[in-house]
Amino acid sequence: MFKHLSVLGFAVLFGINTANAQNFSTHQVKKGETVEALAKQYYVTPSQIYALNPDAKKELKPNTILIIPISKANKPEVEETKELVGFKPHRVSKKETLYSLAKEYDVSEEDIKKHNKFLYAEPLRKGDKLQIPVFKVTRITKENDAVTTYIVKPKEGKWRVAYKFGITLKEFEELNPNLGDSLQVGQQVYVPNIANKDQKSVDEQYSYYKVLPKEGFYRLKVKLGLEQDALEMLNPELKETGLKEGMILKIPYSAALNGESASGIKRVDLTNKISDFSTKHIAIMLPFRLNRVDYDSVADTKRSIKSDPYLNASLDFHSGVLMAVDSLKKLGVSLKVDVYDTKHEVSEVARIINNNDFETVDAVIGPLTSNTFEKAATELRRYNTPIVSPIGTNLKLYDNVFQSRPSDHLLKSKIVNYVKSDSTAKNIVVISDTKNTAIANELKSEFTYARLVFSRKDKDGKDANYVMLDDIQNVLKPGKNYVFLETQSEGLASNATSILASLNQAKNGNSGIEIILVTTNFNEAFEGDEVSNEQLSRLHFHYATTAKSYSETDNNTFVKAYEKQYGITPNKRAVKGFDLTMDVALRLVTSENLYTSVNQSPLTEYVENKFAYNKELVGGYYNNAVYVVKYDNLNIVVVE
Repeated sequence: MFKHLSVLGFAVLFGINTANAQNFSTHQVKKGETVEALAKQYYVTPSQIYALNPDAKKELKPNTILIIPISKANKPEVEETKELVGFKPHRVSKKETLYSLAKEYDVSEEDIKKHNKFLYAEPLRKGDKLQIPVFKVTRITKENDAVTTYIVKPKEGKWRVAYKFGITLKEFEELNPNLGDSLQVGQQVYVPNIANKDQKSVDEQYSYYKVLPKEGFYRLKVKLGLEQDALEMLNPELKETGLKEGMILKIPYSAALNGESASGIKRVDLTNKISDFSTKHIAIMLPFRLNRVDYDSVADTKRSIKSDPYLNASLDFHSGVLMAVDSLKKLGVSLKVDVYDTKHEVSEVARIINNNDFETVDAVIGPLTSNTFEKAATELRRYNTPIVSPIGTNLKLYDNVFQSRPSDHLLKSKIVNYVKSDSTAKNIVVISDTKNTAIANELKSEFTYARLVFSRKDKDGKDANYVMLDDIQNVLKPGKNYVFLETQSEGLASNATSILASLNQAKNGNSGIEIILVTTNFNEAFEGDEVSNEQLSRLHFHYATTAKSYSETDNNTFVKAYEKQYGITPNKRAVKGFDLTMDVALRLVTSENLYTSVNQSPLTEYVENKFAYNKELVGGYYNNAVYVVKYDNLNIVVVE
């Protein structure tokens, strides 16, 4: 009775229920037995036994009941041979079927048909005379060995082999106690002897994560941003085994999830890696709205261009595309480029795709607006054609969508983490207006010791868009002060920067106060005429941005070629057109397709933009690469 209660106690303690009881067996310990011997007997590792029987680590007492996991390796192979020795006659009775006869005589329905060939053409009827085959069956059972040898292949490290055979790193090292720090190609190692169908392959489209000690699903959610259901979908064995230390989990591909930041990845120069010189087919979709242009005179045409923001943006972007095509041609890249006018109409996008062969298109860039882009993305899914958004952020990331503009959330996280990484920071201050109360409170939760300063109010209780000297002076401390300025008001931006610049006396040592100005949302307020760039430089104003500003001192070949071609300096839309076209085309000629380039070319960078695509768990790809920049001597320079 005691033994049964012990087993029940273990079952309750470790949460083993009837749904998964078939995955475990029990063993009564005999005198002299060891965990190592039992592990070999049951084709498991010692750590698997210890996980279910922690007391066994101290002492293994005779008559103790152990819970033993059932190993996939412990499945005997059964060879069966059948020898025909004769036939037994049978007359079919009412309600008898081939299925019932097969069960009755322990043969298959196919065996009955094979020896009564009329059944291939006619149904079974009452009164039919059958010859039922009689077989002599011989079954030979072959027990599998617990482990087998495996030859290490190129690029395989410990974690890859452990993942392939469904064991933890610790279990792999227990099977191979004399391994060094790394595996060598051709090296022979021991692994569980499981069938090929049970072995897992490493998919380069995903990343892999080793579970650390004491990590549960909640900690993984915080660290990886993945719910338990998402992890179980990618790692079905979790439903049976739960999380185990050293377990290798398959997760969506992400440099950040691999413990890296986009800035920590080495930039890849794709111009030196071109390997495919076949012609690539790219389509450009832009809302030119040429049907609205007045062509009566040159003046009317110019007026149409100036008055139509969509046409203006399209022409700027397209000018950058043309410069990229010319640069790619000089590199030996052959392109077929189709340019379509979407007219800023969803119906026109559908018409373009339905009336042209997009199955042969390697990639589509555009459209620029969210509703037309979504229509194009949904239409192109049936061809699995990748489509790249130049400017959108709040997109539905279908599996063929590439969002090239990093999200606002990423920008915010980038600057917050930058400030957090500065161990010399002594104080955090947040200045904001009422519209930005939410972000001020978010920053307060990130920096619990932060001091909040809000814009003064007028007599009606509305923001007056200014603060007083004492409001700021009272919350500053000697040493380094990071001041977040959160506003879309040019007036408050001008007022606050003026006061902060006057208080920033660290350089002359009068007060020992050093002020560094930052914001989570760089916008037009900071670029207004009322805001002094000199004061922003004195405050070393920092912010995160999707695109750095090229410097005229960089001697950039694109900028010089653009000025020569068009007689003007390229604006940000033209630069984005150039950078994005260069990136898409170079990814196509250095990888099998745009999808595989995500892993093969993790970070690329051009004139103002860089691209490090991560894949959503279920869905498409988003750019995870942003810059941290600062004002320095009236220039904007990259910090990170």
